[in-house]
Amino acid sequence: MNTFKTVLTLFCAVLVMTALVPSLSSSLESPCSRSIVSLTRTPENVAKLRPLILDILMVWEGKIYLTASAEDLFKLQEANITFFDETSHFPDPASDKRDVFALTSRNGPYHSYAELERDLFALEQAYPNLAKVYDIGDSHEMRNIYAIKISDNVQLEEESEAEVCITGCHHAREWISVEVPFYVAQHLLDSYATDAHIRNLVNQSEVWIVPLVNPDGLEYSIHFYRYWRKNMRDNQNGTFGVDPNRNYGYQWGYDNLGSSPDSSSYVYRGPGPFSEPETQAIRDLVNQRSFQVLISYHNYSQVILYPWGYTNQPTEMDEVLETMAREMSWRMQAVNGRIYGYGQGGGELYLTNGDTVDWAYGEKGIPAFTIELPPADVQLGAFITADEAITPIVKENIPAMLYIIEWAVQQNR
Repeated sequence: MNTFKTVLTLFCAVLVMTALVPSLSSSLESPCSRSIVSLTRTPENVAKLRPLILDILMVWEGKIYLTASAEDLFKLQEANITFFDETSHFPDPASDKRDVFALTSRNGPYHSYAELERDLFALEQAYPNLAKVYDIGDSHEMRNIYAIKISDNVQLEEESEAEVCITGCHHAREWISVEVPFYVAQHLLDSYATDAHIRNLVNQSEVWIVPLVNPDGLEYSIHFYRYWRKNMRDNQNGTFGVDPNRNYGYQWGYDNLGSSPDSSSYVYRGPGPFSEPETQAIRDLVNQRSFQVLISYHNYSQVILYPWGYTNQPTEMDEVLETMAREMSWRMQAVNGRIYGYGQGGGELYLTNGDTVDWAYGEKGIPAFTIELPPADVQLGAFITADEAITPIVKENIPAMLYIIEWAVQQNR
């Protein structure tokens, strides 16, 4: 597998606005109570780290960086792992040029929930014969989860056509994972009249795109705490949130390495498989369709992952999945020269269970991929992708998504 390395530093941005959401801001663990620590990446440390289930932020120049609560620091000590406090080495969030404490325009060119809603319906209005927006479910806080369907006869159910599913933003802090699927949708629609290749693909397929799986978490990340990851379930014990990408039904709770039963954990899997309305919405959409392939966008790491995530053992389709990932990687690199690694999800630093792509492949037999989008630059944090990076990242992912649609069309013949 092509292992990934990030070349970023990380700063911790804290937004606690008690006047707006007093119940949450008073109940959630204060982000200020978490430290940024590093440890040397050695086989011994990796082996010790695996069972601890900590929030790993990046791997860079032979070090593993993570955020840690006081309890996490105790776990590291108990495991006899030498670590170094890096908190003071990162910029003060108040000095960020985008003014993270401003009361307006916190998300810059990135979509908020309302902005995405507006722009999806604008696409439907601009291309009524090619695009249709569906409300496929509601979040805990009763926000709509939207899918946009793109096809030449979008009002019809054409059972003979190939079907592709593209999702984004399971994890709230991964803002760029909203932008890529949205702009893929826009590119397909804007190019339909002038690009014969895209027109041919759209005419033979139904592409379903869900840019924002976790709308509640995204809003909390924008307005209160930039590094929030989970959804906004009230766990009724002083903690909030389930990791949606640990809540899918296949191998849910397989072990406590790939997810956690602890509701305070950043990878808390929830009280049961598909306990969350966000994952139920994706499950129901997939169950109602006949998808040939599924893509789940995340960031960061600049890597393409395929099943299994819950184990390091290969699937029966390992060669096919590797070939598809390699083809996507080559097409991405051809645009900006940026290299995306690729390989089996469970073969890297940590395992995952109950995630989207394992469920899609394990339960439905659908070839499925997690695409971890790039970080930004050495001045900004791993999840704080620079505004000017949006367009280059979108452009390098479009050829890969066209390849995926082509592949689905070919399989459907």
